[in-house]
Amino acid sequence: MSETRNRIISATNELFRVHGYHGTSLSEISKAAAATIGSIYHFFPGGKESLTVAVIKSTGAIYRELFEMIAAEAADPTAAFVDFFEGAAAVLTESDFLDPCPIGTIAREVASTNDVIRLAAREAFESWIDAAAHQLTSAGVRSEVAHDLAILFVATLEGSFIISRTQRSVEPMLAAGRRMAPLIDAAVEDGLRSRSD
Repeated sequence: MSETRNRIISATNELFRVHGYHGTSLSEISKAAAATIGSIYHFFPGGKESLTVAVIKSTGAIYRELFEMIAAEAADPTAAFVDFFEGAAAVLTESDFLDPCPIGTIAREVASTNDVIRLAAREAFESWIDAAAHQLTSAGVRSEVAHDLAILFVATLEGSFIISRTQRSVEPMLAAGRRMAPLIDAAVEDGLRSRSD
């Protein structure tokens, strides 16, 4: 992938984190990426819309891989999820409550007005849900329960980011992790019990 293309995606990601989709112009992206408007259209012929899709795809993959890495190193299935909430809290603190991932923000801004971007955000969220559900089913949780818990995990994480950033406190994020833990513990125990019956 071209160095210029990567630089454009990276700069756009950072601008979206601070200003959102509607608050970021192509001229600001051009300046931040040290790339001409012509270069942006060269790599992203659909302009801001196709660039936004590329940012969502790139960021979505990074966060899915981050979850999978944390899960692989966790002491147990529940810890994988709690560790992710705790890591998110640490990132919020270190960044002075800057939005760590623009996907939720973009989705809230354009889900009702831009189907191309909405579908890209949906794909990113679904990849996170699939990764979380895989982690749970691998731990013995029944597939339908795992899918529901994975949706709850992603929805709770996204909501916790909003509340934590609004309150400028990591407590909502940490509380969400604490309350997810018994749900996952119970689902794992139920799955193991079902297998032994």
